[in-house]
Amino acid sequence: MTVAVKIVFLDAKTIGDDIDLSGYDRLGTVIKYDFSTPDEARVRTRDADVIVLNKVAVNENSIGEAANLKLVCVTATGTNNLDKEYLDRRGIAWRNVAGYSTETVAQHTFAMLFYLLEKLRYYDDYVKSEKYIGDTTFTHFANVFHELNGKTWGIIGLGTIGRRVADIAKLFGCRVIYYSTSGCNDQPGYERVSFEMLLQESDVVSVHAPLNENTQYLMNADAFSKMKESAIFLNLGRGPIVVEKDLAEALRDNRIAAAGLDVLEIEPMSADNPLRTIKDSEKLFITPHIAWASVEARTRLMKIIEGQIREFFQLQ
Repeated sequence: MTVAVKIVFLDAKTIGDDIDLSGYDRLGTVIKYDFSTPDEARVRTRDADVIVLNKVAVNENSIGEAANLKLVCVTATGTNNLDKEYLDRRGIAWRNVAGYSTETVAQHTFAMLFYLLEKLRYYDDYVKSEKYIGDTTFTHFANVFHELNGKTWGIIGLGTIGRRVADIAKLFGCRVIYYSTSGCNDQPGYERVSFEMLLQESDVVSVHAPLNENTQYLMNADAFSKMKESAIFLNLGRGPIVVEKDLAEALRDNRIAAAGLDVLEIEPMSADNPLRTIKDSEKLFITPHIAWASVEARTRLMKIIEGQIREFFQLQ
């Protein structure tokens, strides 16, 4: 069956300029916009059959004039930007993508951990400042680090990504424990514990949970106070799982050793973010929401969406 499909990308810049999207051109007419406000989306979607987007809110305001719209494709796993009741009323289908970034996020989790655990910023600065030239000994002991082997790694949210992190941590010799934010996720092979026990016993705490009523602001002052002073905290889930003011205070007061974050409550980072004042890279390491964004993961993501469109319209 041959169908003339018009595909509109509303925020193509959110997947980067380096991904080959030529396969979409074989599906029909393709129009790409770098970014779109809700008002711009209302105009740009008027004659679209498919819209592809990441962050644009999809609701009556943004697609109310899209008379031909049949399919909404989100270039992410999360779909909280979709008004699903409105889409259902209009008979518009939607698709998201899960599992495309599992390996990349797990890899980034360990990259962040080792940067902090092994004090890599300190040692890099030490050598580049030329202090190592002519030093008295071949090894520099001024800033010690410890083995990951034998440590307890606590995971908040043992879904697909959390499970992959757990598997890798186990290979490094960690005891892995996890807290189910839903209260009903039993994962064979790993020890499920209470939230309090996870905080108290873990040397590393990593978050891989979605944002919902069970996780919003879960990591607050009370939670950080229960962690070991030597613990490293990593958030690769969603920014609002953490009360950023409380984390900043915990770091300043040495209630935990360090934190690595790939997500923030407001992205890009707001000028009044309390973490902005912490400049010590051994204590705080923030990456700009890149854990998902390897070339391979983004390519995989867009190939999956291309396949979703082909399947929906029964295109060859």
